[in-house]
Amino acid sequence: MRKWLLLLESGLLVGGLALAFAVWQQKAALEQPLILTEERLLEVPSGATPGGLLNRLQGDGLLRGSFWLRLYWRFNLSEQGLRSGEYRLEPGMTAVELLDLWQRGEVVQYNLTLVEGWSFRQVRAALARADKLDQSLAGVSDAELMTQLGLSDAHPEGRFFPDTYRYVRGMSDFELLKQAHARLQQVLAEEWAERSPNLPYATPYEALIMASIIEKETGVPHERQQIAGVFVRRLEQGMLLQTDPTVIYGLGERYNGKLGRADLLAATPYNTYLRPGLPPTPIALPGREAIHAALHPADGRELYFVARGDGSHVFSETLEAHNQAVREYQLKRRADYRSSPSPEALERSVQQDSEENP
Repeated sequence: MRKWLLLLESGLLVGGLALAFAVWQQKAALEQPLILTEERLLEVPSGATPGGLLNRLQGDGLLRGSFWLRLYWRFNLSEQGLRSGEYRLEPGMTAVELLDLWQRGEVVQYNLTLVEGWSFRQVRAALARADKLDQSLAGVSDAELMTQLGLSDAHPEGRFFPDTYRYVRGMSDFELLKQAHARLQQVLAEEWAERSPNLPYATPYEALIMASIIEKETGVPHERQQIAGVFVRRLEQGMLLQTDPTVIYGLGERYNGKLGRADLLAATPYNTYLRPGLPPTPIALPGREAIHAALHPADGRELYFVARGDGSHVFSETLEAHNQAVREYQLKRRADYRSSPSPEALERSVQQDSEENP
């Protein structure tokens, strides 16, 4: 009996020593600093496991005792998923801090800003340049892209909200666009629900078109509602909008930086000097402020506006006053300037062009 007691005591002693050794080894493994002399990004692909990553880090000479770290994760964090992406490793970071980073899923994030007034072409160019963003749309046409969004036959212009979006490595350009489209739909719905009464828009999309024009017409915040008021009154009175940004958009690559008389006679669907009503689609990304202005135009009687040259505009109720403002703020400064002529002025221009070019 005494012999069995001695064996049991010996076994308990050995087991205790082994347990103490394991605890010591695990504690040493957890508290060890990573072997780094400079910051490093650890890429964690989708489907990676903590055990595989720990073995990889040990193989790369960045830590020791991966066996004990794997055991720690298995017994303490086995229910915790591992988020894919990039993790920032810094000199002085310990192994337990690394595991804590994984547990929190604190991956490196990048920013991409879609700017108010950008065209969809500029949006796609920015996506193509974005660092660490998975490029899934290379070679995909605009029409195919919209179909993937569930918007077959929809024009992409203006359908994405300008904002700063955060993404992680492994996220695709299409996923980011989905976020921007959903955000636009949300903002437009919120603003449409609070719109002023008796507006000349049949749908939120028409308001979006107007907002894009307002976005391109001015960068002065307090003028947006004034400009919206001018355009809304022109629509209500059956006047042509006569706004340069729509003409420029319709010209596309033909636009050389300066609008001439021939440009104003170009037969595009976006020439609001020739075609009544709104253009068929937005012409840029409108921000929330421009959308709000389109749905809350300022009251007044102004039907015209002209740029002062400092980013702001002079608003006029009559063509006579408008022409006076053009002479005061533009013609003295630039001989080739042309500012929102009336339908009568455009008709005279067409007649003159016919006489000069029979």
